Amino acid sequence: MSGFRVVIPARYASTRLPGKPLRAIAGRPMILHVCARARESGAKQVVVATDDQRIHAAVVAGGFEALMTDPAHPSGTDRIVEVVERLAWEDDAIVVNLQGDEPAMPAALLSQVADTLETHLQAVMATLGAPLQRAADLADPNVVKLVTDRAGHALYFSRAAIPWYRDHFASGMESLPDAHVVMRHIGLYAYRVGFLKTYAGLPVSPLEQAESLEQLRVLWNGYRIAVRAASEEPGQGVDTPADLQRILDEMGCDDGC
Repeated sequence: MSGFRVVIPARYASTRLPGKPLRAIAGRPMILHVCARARESGAKQVVVATDDQRIHAAVVAGGFEALMTDPAHPSGTDRIVEVVERLAWEDDAIVVNLQGDEPAMPAALLSQVADTLETHLQAVMATLGAPLQRAADLADPNVVKLVTDRAGHALYFSRAAIPWYRDHFASGMESLPDAHVVMRHIGLYAYRVGFLKTYAGLPVSPLEQAESLEQLRVLWNGYRIAVRAASEEPGQGVDTPADLQRILDEMGCDDGC
């Protein structure tokens, strides 16, 4: 596909894990591992968008590009909008939003989500999904579920179990439906720059407020989101100290290596 860019929103003030982007993994701040995954994807440019001088300094010292953005931004997407406007990227350019807490995101998924948007001309945005593997995730509000139409466009995202398999769930949610696939959302997005500028002016939807899911603003305002099944399983994201410890354990690290 043609070249795409990656913007990595990264803020210091995480409620569950303060200073998250600077937590050490294998002797380097987490944010540098995220930047490395982005560079491995073949992106033509990788930019970290942050509101914290410590994160900015760590990124630049690690050999990557960073921009200080307005600390008043309510979301990472708003931070990305500031980046694309300041760098004057063309409206038809594709930008991938890689969260700053995804050090184990396979680089191949970044190029896949960009390609998904490039090949779905009716969509303004693209994302990925993967089959749900554990029944416990059905009722876990931290695991976002999604459903699509037959053409691969998102119909809805929810923290609840969707679709609701009425007969199977009648006696409980201890197992996944037989011969059916429940899709979980992978929080990786691709946008066209022109739509990002439009997105910044869209009204916040009641669905977005209810579920605390930004992408519902796009659907509520009548736009299409293309969805493709991820080509490989994504690695562990980091939301909590327990998530970070799992990554350290997998790498054989102790005290951040």
